[in-house]
Amino acid sequence: MTNTDRTGSQIDHLNIGVADLAASAEFYGAALAPLGITEIMRVPHTPEANQLAMIAFGWAELKPFFWIVDAPGSTIGPHTHLAFSAPDRVTVDAFHAAALSAGAIELRPPGLQPEYHATYYGSFVRDLNGIDLEAVCHHG
Repeated sequence: MTNTDRTGSQIDHLNIGVADLAASAEFYGAALAPLGITEIMRVPHTPEANQLAMIAFGWAELKPFFWIVDAPGSTIGPHTHLAFSAPDRVTVDAFHAAALSAGAIELRPPGLQPEYHATYYGSFVRDLNGIDLEAVCHHG
């Protein structure tokens, strides 16, 4: 058995369908900026290739890992939750403020969440599509 560090995610990327691509792009552009996550690319709608329009977010010059897909009429299941890692508590606070300014609904203000572990510091909001978003820092 090796000593592999598994603290990071093994998920390569995530796509979510959104009812209004332009409004969602504006929301995520603002809400994710404090986390250093920015829009990286746009994929146009190409009917002949069965390709929906998509916008990718991630860390510049690395790779996209969060995609929003133009899917009018799509619905989000209850309890859909997406958490983004933050390097520190100040960044969690900044995410929270940016998300609220961009139109999110507050679910839980930034703070310690000791039910998860002693240094779990998170902020919870609901986005324009009904997705519960979180920014979390796991250390003090």
